[in-house]
Amino acid sequence: MKPPAVVTKERRFDDRRMETMMGRLLQAGVLVASAVILVGAVLYLASRHGSVADYRVFVSEPEALREPAKLRAEVVHGDAAALIQLGVLLLIATPVARVVFAVVAFLMERDWLYVAISLIVLGVLIFSLTHSA
Repeated sequence: MKPPAVVTKERRFDDRRMETMMGRLLQAGVLVASAVILVGAVLYLASRHGSVADYRVFVSEPEALREPAKLRAEVVHGDAAALIQLGVLLLIATPVARVVFAVVAFLMERDWLYVAISLIVLGVLIFSLTHSA
């Protein structure tokens, strides 16, 4: 029978490892959001190839692109504008995910001051995203 693994200082969750993981999280979020926007942009341009834009009349985006539940249905149907909108939402969600990760990491370190600060930042982010002017 093997003896239980001993957690050494190198394997512990430290600040450097936390910063590296947060950096990778941000990189992954931006890359995924960029890829989704790129796919949507290619599909959008391909579907409107040869058409001329009329800038004299303002045409707002459809209502389906303003609500996440309706947006999901449009993405499933392959709507190019919905894919671009999804990419923008993923880009907005990336820093929010970083703050959530920070809360969890500081909880694991039992650093209560930074847990409280991160929760305040998370609350401000969520409030600002859900209460538009």
